[in-house]
Amino acid sequence: MNKTIARSLGVLMLLLIATVTFAQNGIVRGFVYNDKTGEAEIGATVFLKGTTMGAATDANGFYSITKVPPGNYTLMVTSLGFDTIQMAVAIKKNEILQKNHQLVEAATMMNTFNVSAEQQEATTQVKMSVAKVTPKEIKSIPSVGGDPDLAQYLQVLPGVTFTGDQGGQLYIRGGSPVQNKVLLDGMIIYNPFHSIGLFSVFDTDILRTADVYTGGFNAEYGGRISSIMDITTRDGDKKRLRGKVSASTFSSKLLLEGPLSKSKDGNGGISFVLSGKHSYLEQTSSFYKSYFEGLSSENARGVDTLGLPYGFTDIYGKISFNGDNGNKLSLFGFNFRDNVNYSDISKLNWNSYGGGANFVLVPATSKTLIEGVAAYSSYKINLEEVDGVPRQSEITGFNTGMDFTTFSGDNQFKYGFEILGFKTNYEFVNTVGTKIVQEENTTELSGFMMYRINAGKMVIEPSVRLQYYASLATFSPEPRLGLKFNATNKLRFKMAGGMYSQNLISANSDRDIVNLFYGFLSGPDNLQDEFTKQDGSTRDVTHKLQKANHAILGFEYDFTNSLNLNVEGYYKKFTQLTNTNRNQVFDENDDAAANEPDVLKKEFIVETGDAYGVDVALKYSSSHLNVWTVYSLGKVTRWDGIQEYFPVFDRRHNVNVVVAYIFGKDLNWEFNTRWNLASGFPFTQTQGFYEGIGFSSIDQQYTSANGTLEIQFAELNKGRLPYYHRLDVNIKRKFELGKNSTLEANLGATNAYNRDNLFYVDRVTADKVYQLPLMPSFGLSLTF
Repeated sequence: MNKTIARSLGVLMLLLIATVTFAQNGIVRGFVYNDKTGEAEIGATVFLKGTTMGAATDANGFYSITKVPPGNYTLMVTSLGFDTIQMAVAIKKNEILQKNHQLVEAATMMNTFNVSAEQQEATTQVKMSVAKVTPKEIKSIPSVGGDPDLAQYLQVLPGVTFTGDQGGQLYIRGGSPVQNKVLLDGMIIYNPFHSIGLFSVFDTDILRTADVYTGGFNAEYGGRISSIMDITTRDGDKKRLRGKVSASTFSSKLLLEGPLSKSKDGNGGISFVLSGKHSYLEQTSSFYKSYFEGLSSENARGVDTLGLPYGFTDIYGKISFNGDNGNKLSLFGFNFRDNVNYSDISKLNWNSYGGGANFVLVPATSKTLIEGVAAYSSYKINLEEVDGVPRQSEITGFNTGMDFTTFSGDNQFKYGFEILGFKTNYEFVNTVGTKIVQEENTTELSGFMMYRINAGKMVIEPSVRLQYYASLATFSPEPRLGLKFNATNKLRFKMAGGMYSQNLISANSDRDIVNLFYGFLSGPDNLQDEFTKQDGSTRDVTHKLQKANHAILGFEYDFTNSLNLNVEGYYKKFTQLTNTNRNQVFDENDDAAANEPDVLKKEFIVETGDAYGVDVALKYSSSHLNVWTVYSLGKVTRWDGIQEYFPVFDRRHNVNVVVAYIFGKDLNWEFNTRWNLASGFPFTQTQGFYEGIGFSSIDQQYTSANGTLEIQFAELNKGRLPYYHRLDVNIKRKFELGKNSTLEANLGATNAYNRDNLFYVDRVTADKVYQLPLMPSFGLSLTF
């Protein structure tokens, strides 16, 4: 392995030398902004007319065209919905020419637009298992409660499994939530979803992009073994003060943005954005009570008896200092709160806060773009159950890093480093009644190199990440590779694979049907020394990390410019996982358990697992109609040293159909619908009941003693819930009140045909609790 890593590093260093030594040509680069707001314009295409030299703008609006022979050219800037910019430029030998541009919205939509940044990226980047989500796409699906939300959009992505309307979490291609890394402007967010599961902590209106990697991601990202969600926010309007006020069935929101200092020439200046949203779900569910009681379906029973006792408040703010040449420094901070109050059952609340800074630096005489971040975040959750035994988890940490990107034609070399540290504190009472307090400090150091090579019809993306877990004294070299072959202009084959590791583990039990408690801890000290494999042999447990290997194959086919197909087959091999020990029957600290096997007395045990499947996405996009059909076939298994089982999020089939249609004389009407069909989740069935009697003394009369009701469980997760299906619809109407003022009305329905989707069954009473019934919603928003 060390020789392999050394060879990988050597190849990457040679490629770096080749990149930085090219010199005889010139470079034209800069930033593209929206003239109306001053915001960066993502995905604009910048190219030299009459040549094949060009580039698409990134999340910062940055473009770089390198290896340009000296001479006179016409620089073209195009983006759908904007007037095309043409500019004469003179490129000189060894010169870096900086050209920033302001795109003006087109008065009419031109049918001659034929240069697409998305199509260009499809042939010059591997783009394996990644969905690049924009606010426009999030708003194209029906919104529960009236406000569009990222959490609801993620549920339709290929490979994503959502476990329920109440207390649901997202599982991505066999990975649990703790194995999914979420970044907000480069800052780690430990819990991005509220307890009800339908809402995220993010305000859709301030999002710039959300890149969701469901597997096979390159070495730029690390510290998680399943997926990455990289979210960036807008800087705020640089031209004028604007805002949005909205109120819907379940929540309300206020957004303000604008310049604190304007720039005279359209570049630079200081801008801000501030967003706050607050829910009133508990009050709304009380208002709906008579409606629920009037429903003929039993579906209402779960909501009527349990209500919707959820509440949350989310605040996010950002100030950006923009330089004339594209340099930028942003300061940001957040506070997200969540609470659940099931009277006489349990009370839960969590609080997350943090802040930081990121920057973009474009040195005048360098071919390299420099980006960096430094941030701090904290998350604390408390749960009080009916037995009065509290559970608490807290994680606080920082992360800082820098990335350096050098462009060479269509090729790109990127390298960087990351330092992070976090402290976890977890208090709970284990299955044998012992209070456990675990407090750990963890430091991680990492560096990466990635090179994207466009060689004819091939795109080759080798990368390597070197991850060092200082607190564990464990080094993890992680080579990764992505490939794409452009067989024709319409057909492209691709593959990706790599090795991944993480130290953070979940404080949850995967045996719970509903688990609102979402806590963290680092690799525990008391893992077993040996692990029994499925073939009966054993291996030594040599580290405390969770590790996985990914392998993905797929192809893309463009039937037309508007209709494309993406198919991916994946396999994730979880070579080591850490889980709470469901087989524990002895207290490890009890002398009587000294001779018992580790698997019966350890708090946490090692597991292995497999996740594999196929994701198919067929997408049609036009100016008025968008149709997206997604089918996922998957299987997830775990082995705990004793038995193989299906985790509670294993879902065999999942189908989503999304339709968005814009119509009306002034295109001010929009209809959205989503239909979801999915097979049932596994669960552990109840085999029987018996009376449990605790023998306190040898003289106890067990024939007359009163015991407790105990449950005899069947085999782990051998049962399956029924199929789930649901139709959501909504319709929107915009009213132009003035030049800068728009009122939007939103009317919708969740579970439009009132399907009885089983949530769970009470083991003792056999009462069935269902997911959300037919729920109408209405919302109003005013943009000014």
